[in-house]
Amino acid sequence: MKAVRIRHFGPPEVVVLDEISKPSPASGEVLVRVVAAGVAPWDAIIREGKSAVSPQPPLTLGSDLSGFIEAVGPDVTTFELGDEVYGVTNPQFCGAQAEYAVASAGMIASKPQSLTHIQAASAPVVAVTAWQMLFQYALAKNSDVVMITGAAGNVGAYAVQMALNAGLQVVAVARPQDAELLHSLGVTKMVDSSADDFRAKLSPVDVLLDTVGGTIVLQCVEAVKPGGRLVSVVSATPLPKRTDMQSSFFYAEVTSQRLRTLTSLFESGAISARVGSVVPLAEARRAHEMLGGAPHRKGKIVLQVSE
Repeated sequence: MKAVRIRHFGPPEVVVLDEISKPSPASGEVLVRVVAAGVAPWDAIIREGKSAVSPQPPLTLGSDLSGFIEAVGPDVTTFELGDEVYGVTNPQFCGAQAEYAVASAGMIASKPQSLTHIQAASAPVVAVTAWQMLFQYALAKNSDVVMITGAAGNVGAYAVQMALNAGLQVVAVARPQDAELLHSLGVTKMVDSSADDFRAKLSPVDVLLDTVGGTIVLQCVEAVKPGGRLVSVVSATPLPKRTDMQSSFFYAEVTSQRLRTLTSLFESGAISARVGSVVPLAEARRAHEMLGGAPHRKGKIVLQVSE
């Protein structure tokens, strides 16, 4: 089978399309015939050798996927051959960008029927991240005002949709060119992060969800009310410190249960997938160049693996 591989760490040039043997699922695993696989910033982190969790090369890149169950491990009873599924491969976030991928049965779920495989492959990690930010770490409740930095980004847009669906008040921090998208998602209050008087326009909030870091979060944290919460997925250190505010950083943990929660949100129309550039599997290196800044459509980059 064909797989997007790296034989050693490095820039996009190290990405190759290799022919390797089809893997077999072990206990607690399934084999997925992949239709589409996501491409994300953490793939570049793994490719560059900066990940603390990925194995050493040679390795197959990719975590998000959508496709069909091809085989199940000996103790897997939750899936059957031919089931349409989406999710991620494993806690090491590798192995998805291939014609067939082994995935942990506890990290996939039935694909939302309202989504294509391309859309489904774009969602798992970023949408679960948004859900965990809001409801697991920020413990947001429907009287809260939630400020979201990078609100038009892949994680931010999901957080916006989930927050509004939960009855929260949203303050979106973004740039003017993102206003149309944010308004289409239902945002009524947006703060221009590029404005000279940006800090002066910030009003008190209960929760700050940070997806961009840097000077933006340092300014936005001043708006968090005493007793409020800051949740970041950008960097564990240094988070802004305030003795009257809770701060937390985490890595997304994709589980079947969380994916089923997402599926309900997709099927009800509460959230929608945001697909950016779609690239054939054979051109995976080009997708990695997009991660490095090459022109591409806004939204999640996805590899089309098969029909």
